Amino acid sequence: MSFSSLPGSFSSSSHPLVPYGWDADWEAEFAPYDSEGLLAGRVIRVDRGQCDVVTSGGVLRADTAFVTPHDPMRVVCTGDWVAVEPAGDPRYVRTYLPRRSAFVRSTSSKRSEGQILAANVDHAVVAVSLAVELDLGRVERFLALAWESGAQPVVVLTKADLVPDATTLSYLVQDVETAAPGVPVLSVSSSLGEGLDVLAAVLSGGTSVLLGQSGAGKSTLANALLGEDVMKVHATRDVDGKGRHTTTTRNLLALPGGGVLIDTPGLRGVGLWDAETGVNQVFSEIEALAAECRFHDCAHTSEPGCAVIAALDTGELPERRLDSYRKLLRENQRIVAKTDARLRAEIRRDWKRKGAEGKAAMEAKRGQWG
Repeated sequence: MSFSSLPGSFSSSSHPLVPYGWDADWEAEFAPYDSEGLLAGRVIRVDRGQCDVVTSGGVLRADTAFVTPHDPMRVVCTGDWVAVEPAGDPRYVRTYLPRRSAFVRSTSSKRSEGQILAANVDHAVVAVSLAVELDLGRVERFLALAWESGAQPVVVLTKADLVPDATTLSYLVQDVETAAPGVPVLSVSSSLGEGLDVLAAVLSGGTSVLLGQSGAGKSTLANALLGEDVMKVHATRDVDGKGRHTTTTRNLLALPGGGVLIDTPGLRGVGLWDAETGVNQVFSEIEALAAECRFHDCAHTSEPGCAVIAALDTGELPERRLDSYRKLLRENQRIVAKTDARLRAEIRRDWKRKGAEGKAAMEAKRGQWG
């Protein structure tokens, strides 16, 4: 039997899955499963051990029991490309293809686990509402996870029509650009349709995941991009701009102008998950300054020849940025230490060293007083 006549075979240029992101590389990855008679598909929704998969023959429901269910980092996720049984009741997902990228956060539990929000994403769109005061620290947190995922972050400032004037809007955009070096920052109004054409052009070249707090206007934005009311929308509270979680599952949808969008529920907590590289990317100007410090292990506190502190003193580096940088690095270190015994030991040694230094300093002072 020739490859082209097998049940799961296709031409990557004309196959129905192309609008969902299929390409020649995915075709090559799937070839071994194609020879087994399995069907290629992309997961568009996951719900309680089952998932909806779009295939060449349409959308089918499949069970995920064969894919390690007890490891939260290996479960099937929205955006995965999978090999599905072509028939059976129930059908099963046999495996998923190696992920090109994955957006991961730490879980809200006290266990050291990560939660995959979306897989095989090219753009991570962070939606930030202009209806409430900007929280730049939260924007930086989202961006750290976005850079770590391997996707290109994009910040979208929603509800721009609620900003009183163009000058104020310009200042708000500049504030976010300062907190997001190297990241496109777009302002949009879903209700007026302003800025949507630019955003749609950015998202047309791959898969994008839409992230943000509840009330950020994600569902309204998704509907505007899709050109129809697919996602349910609830009004936000006037007091704080927050809304209920109108999106309860992660849904993957093909955009009419090209590209794929994964909408996600509003995120109350956005914990880092082994995201040191992402944090360094968000604070690239601090990393550049640190390279000029006299000591390679400079802690940027009171060391002589510290370029970071010098930039802080001159006003080149805002104190808020440095505080946020330190906070995210400490948090990330705590998360990594939960699963890395060597790092835990290093942290304990550092605590002991600092304690000994503090004790020695106090004894020296006592000696001077005596």
